[in-house]
Amino acid sequence: MAEQTAAQHELATLIVQSLNLESVAPAQIEPDAPLFGGELGLDSIDALEIALAVSKRYGFQLRSDNPDNRQIFTSLATLSAHIEQNRAA
Repeated sequence: MAEQTAAQHELATLIVQSLNLESVAPAQIEPDAPLFGGELGLDSIDALEIALAVSKRYGFQLRSDNPDNRQIFTSLATLSAHIEQNRAA
């Protein structure tokens, strides 16, 4: 199991809290595992919830019309990297 970075752990905690994933501990989310269609069982509604939580926490929007969303939401690692590149200071 790959180790989460501090930023990935913060994001994993946000995901678990915003989606009320009571049976999942943030540390259990593999950084490179698929967020959708994998063990977490997330769907498109969950993506909207994550986008809203990210917007509130990090000060920028993940837009639904972004053609890179599939890549951005691939895994905890890719979403975290995107947030680090775009978050408000």
